[in-house]
Amino acid sequence: MKRIHCCVRLLLVATVTLLLTGCWSSKEIEDLGLIVGTSLDLETGDVSSEEQQDARYANRQLLTITNQFVTSETTVSGTKEGALPEKAYKNVSETGDAVLPTLRNMLLKVDKRSFAEHSKVIIIGEELASNINLQQTLDFFLRELEIRPSGLLFIAQDQASQALETNEPTKIPAFQLVEMMEGHERTTKILPPMTVAKLEGKLYSDSSFLLQNVSTENGEVKFAGAAIIEGKTKKLRGFLNESDLEGIAWMSGDAKGGLVKGYDEKSGTPIVYEIISAKSKIIPHVKGEQISFTIKIQSEGRIAEHWVLSDKAFDNQFLKKAEKVFEKEIERLVRKALDKTQHEFQTDVSGFGNKLRIDYPKVWQKRKKEWDQTFSEVPITCEVNVSIKDYGTSGD
Repeated sequence: MKRIHCCVRLLLVATVTLLLTGCWSSKEIEDLGLIVGTSLDLETGDVSSEEQQDARYANRQLLTITNQFVTSETTVSGTKEGALPEKAYKNVSETGDAVLPTLRNMLLKVDKRSFAEHSKVIIIGEELASNINLQQTLDFFLRELEIRPSGLLFIAQDQASQALETNEPTKIPAFQLVEMMEGHERTTKILPPMTVAKLEGKLYSDSSFLLQNVSTENGEVKFAGAAIIEGKTKKLRGFLNESDLEGIAWMSGDAKGGLVKGYDEKSGTPIVYEIISAKSKIIPHVKGEQISFTIKIQSEGRIAEHWVLSDKAFDNQFLKKAEKVFEKEIERLVRKALDKTQHEFQTDVSGFGNKLRIDYPKVWQKRKKEWDQTFSEVPITCEVNVSIKDYGTSGD
């Protein structure tokens, strides 16, 4: 708690210092409200009475935007003895049919000068992402110079605003999400970060891609797989769960770290493999009009945990069997993810089309317009090679 509050104080001080030579030189730290996170949902509340009376708002899809603020009051003020701790943040919501006018209407509710250059996250609700083109939704954020290009993008199951709430008043949800994302190099269940800068390229490429999914339950936010954004429509197509995301990571070569759990064939007890390194290569094949792919995966790692009660648990024969167990499990994860993306969603989010474009550009030009349909039908084989290089200290 102290570390977060200290960081926010330093952020506030640094912000004011940078502005001393500008037109805000008369602004005191108490007058600033730093926006650290923003959520966008399809309309969930009432617009202002003035707008309700405007016929132009009839049958329009409206946005509810929530900004998460940290101010001098939320980060510096103490808690009186015997009183409940005050929240370390303040959420303010407003509803309208365009982002910038809606944000400006927040001035009627907020007594601080809003400052968004240190915004950390943008979260988009499931219903909004399913119904409105993501490029339209985020147009303002892609244009606005005050928005940091390093800000992270998320899709929320249900309401995005719930991801900016927590039962722990001393914590700031936007900062929590950023810290949680830092774990992506230690697990295959978290996507590499998608920033505002990266997203712009994805949207203009017309290729399908994934965004990290967040869910909220009983005031606790967790990562729960990924959201599929379809390239043509730029809308939410569906969700992959955590094990699907593991398979995607192995296919795309994003498995930088993490675990694979298998089971000893003889005893049925768990064996856990920790990834030291992993490489993946998607190889396209073209024969006449027929397209196919081979995925080649290589990984080196260590036995991180095992429950096998045997004096021979670390001899070469056992380790070779363990390698086969992990190879089968990785292939199962890949096959499961492929079944979802190829047959259920018919959406290429792993870069197969890009590999075809590079190796067979003429073939790609013929197929690119209906690529997702083609992808759903092409045969894909998977070859996995696992090498156990480290047995752990218990094997000495």
